[in-house]
Amino acid sequence: MTKRVVITGGAGFIGSALVRHLMYATDFRVCIVDKLTYAGNLESLASVTANDRYEFVRADIADRARMSEIFDTFRPEILFNLAAESHVDRSIDSPSPFIQTNIVGTYTLLESVLGYWRALRKGDRDSFRLIHISTDEVFGSLGPDGSFNECSRYAPRSPYAASKAASDHLVHSWHHTYGLPTLITNSSNNYGPYQFPEKLIPLTIINALAGDRIPVYGAGANIRDWLYVADHVQALLKVAQHGRTGATYCIGADSERTNLEIVRCVCQLLDEMAPNGSIGRHEGLIEFVTDRPGHDFRYAVDSTRIVKELNWRPEETFEGGLRKTIEWYLANRSWWERICNKAWARERLGVSA
Repeated sequence: MTKRVVITGGAGFIGSALVRHLMYATDFRVCIVDKLTYAGNLESLASVTANDRYEFVRADIADRARMSEIFDTFRPEILFNLAAESHVDRSIDSPSPFIQTNIVGTYTLLESVLGYWRALRKGDRDSFRLIHISTDEVFGSLGPDGSFNECSRYAPRSPYAASKAASDHLVHSWHHTYGLPTLITNSSNNYGPYQFPEKLIPLTIINALAGDRIPVYGAGANIRDWLYVADHVQALLKVAQHGRTGATYCIGADSERTNLEIVRCVCQLLDEMAPNGSIGRHEGLIEFVTDRPGHDFRYAVDSTRIVKELNWRPEETFEGGLRKTIEWYLANRSWWERICNKAWARERLGVSA
């Protein structure tokens, strides 16, 4: 039987990748709900909008009446919550939208879902799932060793991470208090096609192509685990279909790199794929700038649970995923050029001390 799925934040980077995957790989009917803030982009869904299993609704998860109306009309069996403000630098400059969407919005969404779920017939209640997509940043910062797992203590250190930690706690509590069938995922840094240009990899690609300086925070020694977005959305589908309600799943790719290594790797690939004789090697554009306030040193994710319980493993190597990502940005200049012209001019964010 065809599943009916609602994806909040479905016009964002990870959300749109999930929508495209469900359209191509399943027979699910999908309702995308998105507020269309600066990072929401319907162009990211252009390849699937003609599909008769696709539906889009512009709405805010903090609008309880509207969300309840969507649930009552569409009658979803699965809800993926990807609606979130997600950029650390923006949260430093202006925490308010993060509190409103990630905390108040998650609370309001949970109340809407709870009312919908309680009104379902027993069999439908038993099969319903809410998957809340979160981040490894809720766990704080690691030293040179170890990794985060599902038992790691929450210790958020930025307004963004704190707002996501709060949303995770709300989802946990709605499961344990009211019995709402929820699951939570905490993933490492995502990268891939359609990512908003403010993030490290697309920003590096775009600045390098423009011959502009490529900013690297501090000494570039901060470490992240990098997960190709197509692998992530396959993991999310596994969690939705086979995960244990009430459980948390950490999703990573065991691909740790320093920020400087990432930038240098992008530059080296661009030297090969888009050489620019007027600037020479792209690494010459790297510029070390004042570090982000409170910049967490290292994140790493232990994916043992999802590997053992759900038989998920990332398929893409970092080197292969990065090459595919750069190929996409080279082939889709109009997508990111419109963003840079209208929504964000590549200015430095997150400098408020």
